[in-house]
Amino acid sequence: MRKLLLSLAFSTALAASAAASGTSHEHGGHANMAEGVHTTGELHAIGENSVNVSHDPIPDIGWPAMRMDLPLLEGADIDGVAEGDKVMIMLEMGPDGSYGVRALEKAE
Repeated sequence: MRKLLLSLAFSTALAASAAASGTSHEHGGHANMAEGVHTTGELHAIGENSVNVSHDPIPDIGWPAMRMDLPLLEGADIDGVAEGDKVMIMLEMGPDGSYGVRALEKAE
């Protein structure tokens, strides 16, 4: 049931993204964060294959604000961030069907 709800939420988010793709949004420094689900938060720790973050609510996937460990997806771009930084977080659905970090950037 949970996988079905996550799949529906993800499909809805993708449909909304596709509908909005025809509009112009200037994001300057966020060129690397063009796709996926986005939120902001604070980076607490960087592990070998995961990061620990406190993130704001993510309504697109039904997540409340929380502190959690998130896996780093293969090839995740986390260069230029350090523990304690305020960050922009880009999540993508991993091959196992759960969300993982695709990229982290320092928040402006």
